[in-house]
Amino acid sequence: MNRIWNSVVGKLWVTILLLVSFVLFVFTVLMLEFLQNYHVQQAESSLRQTAHTIASLYDEEQLDSKTESMLEDILPEGTNALVANTSRDIVMALQDGKNQKEIEQTILDNKAFAKVYSTTEPIVKELLMPSYSEQEAMDTYLVLAFPLNGESEMHGAVFMYQNPEALHKTSRETTKIVLLAAIIAFVLTTFFAFFLSSRITLPLRKMRETAIELSKGKFDNKVVASQNDEIGQLANAFNQMGRQLKHNLEVINQEKEQVSNILTSMTDAVITFNSDSTILLSNPPAEKLLQMWFVNKGSQSSEPLPPEIYHMLDHVLVFEDKLEEEIEMHGAYYSITISPLYGGNSVRGAVAVIRDMTEQHRLEKLRSDFIANVSHELRTPIAMLQGYSEAILDEVVTTEEDRNEMIRIIYDESQRMGRLVSELLDLARMEAGHMMLNTETYPLNTVFERITQKFAQVAKEKHVNLIFTSEFEPHETVVLDEDRIEQVLTNLIDNAIRHTLEDGTVSVKVEREETFVKVLVQDSGVGIPQEDLPYVFERFYKADKARTRSKGGTGLGLAIARNIVKAHSGNIMVDSVEGQGTTFTFYLPLR
Repeated sequence: MNRIWNSVVGKLWVTILLLVSFVLFVFTVLMLEFLQNYHVQQAESSLRQTAHTIASLYDEEQLDSKTESMLEDILPEGTNALVANTSRDIVMALQDGKNQKEIEQTILDNKAFAKVYSTTEPIVKELLMPSYSEQEAMDTYLVLAFPLNGESEMHGAVFMYQNPEALHKTSRETTKIVLLAAIIAFVLTTFFAFFLSSRITLPLRKMRETAIELSKGKFDNKVVASQNDEIGQLANAFNQMGRQLKHNLEVINQEKEQVSNILTSMTDAVITFNSDSTILLSNPPAEKLLQMWFVNKGSQSSEPLPPEIYHMLDHVLVFEDKLEEEIEMHGAYYSITISPLYGGNSVRGAVAVIRDMTEQHRLEKLRSDFIANVSHELRTPIAMLQGYSEAILDEVVTTEEDRNEMIRIIYDESQRMGRLVSELLDLARMEAGHMMLNTETYPLNTVFERITQKFAQVAKEKHVNLIFTSEFEPHETVVLDEDRIEQVLTNLIDNAIRHTLEDGTVSVKVEREETFVKVLVQDSGVGIPQEDLPYVFERFYKADKARTRSKGGTGLGLAIARNIVKAHSGNIMVDSVEGQGTTFTFYLPLR
C-alpha cells in the first residue's frame, strides 16, 4: 500500500480523485441548492394558481357547501387553504393534519400578512409553525396570502400553505438521485483515473526498473518505446543515454586497466597524493616501500612516509614546481621525483616516483672496491716480479743460490697471479650462470671425511685439533659434484685452520636436518666482527684488514663457495663471535 501512495501512479490517481471530488462536491451543493429553489418556486407557483382559482370562485359566488366541496377537489394533495373575511375571521378552512387551530392562529396573527387585506398583490412568506404531523414539533411552511375581490378597498384573503412533508419528500428524492449520480461519477472517475494514471506511468515505471538495472551495471536492458509522444521520446533518449553510458564506462575501464597495468608493471614505486598530503593511489612496489618504512619507523610516528618525503611534497604543493632529489634513508638510497597534479588552474595533488638506488650504489661500490682490490692484489706480485727480474738482469746477485731463490720467488708470485686470474674467471662464469655441475651419487660420510682428512697434517703442524663427526649411516648417499664440494669445504677448512690459534679446535660436523645435509665447519679462532658478517661472501673480503701475506688467500674463496652451494640448490651462512670463533654452515639437499 505504501508503494502505491509513494509512486507516481498513486500521486496522479489521488490528484485526479481530489480534483474530481472537489468538482463533484461543488456541483452537488449547487445542484441541490438549485433543485431546492426550484421546488420552492414550483410549490409557490402551484399555491398561486390554486389561490387564484379559489379567489375567482369566491368572487363569482358566495361560499356554500357545494363550493366548499368543489374547492376540496381543486386543492392538490398536501395543500391547505384558509379563507378570511375583511374582519380577519376564518370563514372557511380546508385543512388536514394536526395542530390546525394553532396553524390558523399563527397565520392570522402574523403582521406580515396585514397588508393583504388592503392590497391587490399576493404575499409569500416562510413561517415557523406547529408541525403538520407531530403534536409538539415545529416546522417551516411556505405560506401564500392572496387577496379576494381586490377591487374593494377592504377585502378578504385566501391563505394557502402546503404540507412541508411533500416538499421535503421531493427534496429528499432529488438529493438521493443527485448523490447517487455523484457516487457513480466518483466510482467511474476512480476507475478511469487509476487506469489512465497506470497507462501514463507504465513507461515511466519501466524506465525506473531499467534505471535500477543500469545502476547495477546491466547496460543491455532497454525501454520499449510503444508511443510517439513525449514519453516515447523520453524512452528513446533514455536508451541512447544507456548506450552512451555503456560506451563511456568501457572506455574508462580500458583506460583504467591500461593505467593499472602500467603502474603494476613498473619497477619504480609510484604514489599519488591529495592536496592535503594524504595517499590516494600506490602501485605494488610502492606498497612494499610503505610497509618497509612502517616497520623501520616503529611507533615513533603515525605518518606512513618518512619526513624527508613530506618536506619535498610540501615544497611541490606550495611552489607548484617539480622536484628531483636523491636521498639516503635507513641505509638505503632513493631517487625521488615529485611533480604537481593540476585540476584546472589549481594544484589538486602530486605524484611521486621513487626508485630504489641502493643496489646501484652497492654495485658501484663493488665496482670501485673490485678495481681497488684487484689493483692491490696484483701490485705486490707485479712489483716483486719486476724487482727480482731487474736484479737478475742487472747481475746484482753473485751466487747461484741467490739467483735460484729469486727465480723461485718470481715463480711463486706468477703462480699466485695465475690463481687470482683463474679464480676471477671462475667467479665470473658462476655469477653469469655458466657453471656446469657433474653430479653423481657418492657415499656421504666417505666424501666429507676424505676432504677433512686432507688437512690433518696441516692442522698437526699448526697444533690445531681437527675433528670430524657425522650423524649419517655409512651406507647413506648424496648426489653432488664432488670436485666443487671439495672446493667449498677445502676453502672453509683452510680458512678455519689459518685463523685458529695453537691448541685450538676445528671441527667438521655432518648432520641431518629434514631433507637436507647440514655441514658445519666450526673453529675456536679470532672470529669475525659483527659489522663485517654481511660482507663475508663478497669478493676480496679478508678477515685480516691489513691483508698480510702471512694469512694468504685472494679473498675470492668464500664468494666462489657461495655460488657453488647455490648451484647445488643449497644455502650457506656464517655465524661468529669475535674472540670465540666462527661457524660456517651450508646445506645440500638429500635426493
